[in-house]
Amino acid sequence: MDSDKYPGTTSRRRFVKGVLGASVLAGVGTAGGAAVTTATNPAGLGGGNIEFLGIELVEGPAPRGMPLIPVEIGDDGTISGLWPEAEQRDVGGRSVAVAQTDVGGTTYSTEWFQYCGIQDIPAIDPEADQDNTFRYDESSPYDWQSEDVTAGDPMNVADFEDYNSWGNGIGQAGLGKPATGTWRSDGVDSEETLPVQVLRIADSEADRMRQDPTMAAWLDAAAPENVLAWLSKCTHFCCVPGFKSTPQSTQFNAENDVYCPCHQSVYDPFSLVSESFVALPRPEGE
Repeated sequence: MDSDKYPGTTSRRRFVKGVLGASVLAGVGTAGGAAVTTATNPAGLGGGNIEFLGIELVEGPAPRGMPLIPVEIGDDGTISGLWPEAEQRDVGGRSVAVAQTDVGGTTYSTEWFQYCGIQDIPAIDPEADQDNTFRYDESSPYDWQSEDVTAGDPMNVADFEDYNSWGNGIGQAGLGKPATGTWRSDGVDSEETLPVQVLRIADSEADRMRQDPTMAAWLDAAAPENVLAWLSKCTHFCCVPGFKSTPQSTQFNAENDVYCPCHQSVYDPFSLVSESFVALPRPEGE
């Protein structure tokens, strides 16, 4: 709604605190072909109703936002995504591995990412021993990645030093500096990597986000140095959206948002909301 936006020169939306259950049963998943009865059956391998925190869907056919990934920054500046330590729990009379932890007052679980066929990837197993470093991909829409870094290199916070002024001619400059990459893999050639988007948010935008307690808690606990990350899989048909990644976004008032060029879904990376969805179970034996 137009009443939910800042003045047209900024195209920023007012922050709306998330409501749990806003997307319950919406978009069970477009990949994997599982019916609701299958997805909600306690198979001992995850699945079922999951509450998550994500960047807000504001326009388009997607059913919900995209899930956030808690960020960790090493002593050398390397940026990684948090993968909770797995533990055995009794679920429906079976001992299963569950990986979840509290992040800024939110229960973060690896089941946040079980949609769009990702539940079939071995790296999504709670006990999988994978590299949690974010690595630059080889098909980034951002010129700075091809000029300043090499595909497969670990992301480093030092690469984002101009985050308060960066721009690429799309929309408003100075909102933050983005990058695209992979997660839960040791390279860019594997077909079983998880696509991620990283955005080091400009200080002015981060200060505005912290006006909302939920967003402030996540930024403080899971976005060190204003480095925010999310799984880059559109919840509609599993395409890969991007922040300021294509001039086409200006046609849909999404030049300052995360835009999916497949079916014009738009996400606001400066608004974090709590939602629910039906996560798909991992395959037997994975």
